[in-house]
Amino acid sequence: MNMLKISDSDWDILKVKLNRKYNSLTAEDLQYNAGEEISLVARLAKRLNRDTTYVEFTLAKEMADLSSNRL
Repeated sequence: MNMLKISDSDWDILKVKLNRKYNSLTAEDLQYNAGEEISLVARLAKRLNRDTTYVEFTLAKEMADLSSNRL
């Protein structure tokens, strides 16, 4: 598993982007506290019916350019 490090400020932006891309995600699905990246990835993978590798790739891709409006 790739170890993502997500800061609170990055998460605020990333959460909005994920919610727009996957509008079925709930506020509970998008709950995150610093240091709980593993549980976040596992929860999103289960909710999106994807494996953790896909979720990590998606998060890393979105974090690479947080200022972009691209999903």
